[in-house]
Amino acid sequence: MLNITDNKLSENSEIQKLSAFAILHSRKRSKRLIKFLIFFGALLLIILKLPWTQNIRSQGIVTALLPNQRPQTIHSTISGKIEKWFVQEGQRVKKGDTILFLSEIKEEYLDPNLVLNTESQLKAKEQTVRSYMSKVNAGDNQIDALINSRKLKLEQAENKLIQANLKVQSDSIELTATEINYKIAKEQFDRLQQLYNDGLKSLTDLEARRLKVQETKAKVIAQQNKLISGKNDVLNAKIELNSINADFNDKIAKSESEKYASLSNMYDAEAIVSKLQNQVVNYNIRFGMYYVLAPQDGYITKAIQSGIGEVIKEGTEIISIMPANFQLAVEMYVDPIDIPLLQKRQHVQIQFDGWPSVIFSGWPGITYGTYGGEIVAIDNFISPNGKYRVLLAKKLNSVDWPEQIRIGAGANTITLLKEVPVWYELWRKINGFPPDYYKENSEKNDPKK
Repeated sequence: MLNITDNKLSENSEIQKLSAFAILHSRKRSKRLIKFLIFFGALLLIILKLPWTQNIRSQGIVTALLPNQRPQTIHSTISGKIEKWFVQEGQRVKKGDTILFLSEIKEEYLDPNLVLNTESQLKAKEQTVRSYMSKVNAGDNQIDALINSRKLKLEQAENKLIQANLKVQSDSIELTATEINYKIAKEQFDRLQQLYNDGLKSLTDLEARRLKVQETKAKVIAQQNKLISGKNDVLNAKIELNSINADFNDKIAKSESEKYASLSNMYDAEAIVSKLQNQVVNYNIRFGMYYVLAPQDGYITKAIQSGIGEVIKEGTEIISIMPANFQLAVEMYVDPIDIPLLQKRQHVQIQFDGWPSVIFSGWPGITYGTYGGEIVAIDNFISPNGKYRVLLAKKLNSVDWPEQIRIGAGANTITLLKEVPVWYELWRKINGFPPDYYKENSEKNDPKK
């Protein structure tokens, strides 16, 4: 029907009641629906062929990049009683500032003059060591004197032995001479006895010669006695030599025994001196531990122990502190199936809790409100929650992270992987397949790219 007049039939209520008019009007609407479906199908086909960036979405929390920049608790090194607090929660402290003062509770450290008394004991033991050292030196001098005396005595005894040996040799020669004289006198007596028997010599001459034989025999016997006496002198000299050597060896051994006993006592005293020196140092260090100091610049976050007069044990958590200077990072937890897809320096988009964002995970170029990060560490063991921990840091040349972010805040992460068509990603999701194995370096060096 042509619209050539201002009077439209469709505005006539009576015509609208006709069934023929209703059929014609419905056909017009069906053509519009077909056109719309054709347009929507073409648009859907175009969308399915658009590139889609595969990604891994994970939950995480904000933390510090370095271990020494993360919140920590200060522990009590010794047991003690809380006497005075010097800080309050939320206060900024510098490294070395006093946080808490403790008093002693162990009875072995209650003496106020403990260090002075221990130092007095130390000085006494040091004097004992010096006394033993002097005694050892005196023993060395005594041993040297005994060695010199033994040397002189031995030389004297050896000389005496030489004299006795020479005397024995002399007596032996004299004995030989007297024996020869006795033999000659005996032969002369025998010849004179023959002459006397022949009547050629008188009895007087015979008696004189017999007397001469007796005299020479007496000399032989006397010389034999003298030789035996000389040999006895040699034996006595040898015995005296051995006696001197044994006597001085005994004296030297006794002196050395006393010396080594003094050395043993000196070493025991030196061990006690070392122990006392260690105790003095330990006492001074322990007294310094009465004051609990801040390990680094930071803010006092929470006093775990409180009150005055409360007794705490060594190793007890006293207070928690947040470092003043830190570099933010994000801990994200990834399912084990996705760990092979991650590597260091890989790009990750981060959305912090409390910061508005519009996220298109497959089209990072049009995503708004996320911040760039990169993977700096991947754990080699699984966490108690059944996932692997991955540490993220701010990516170079990217937008700075908000200054208002606090450690412990939540974060959602999107790890960007390989680009694929939208239809392929839908097919992968429907079938439950993991994202494609992807290495960023190999993709960048691909000639096709």
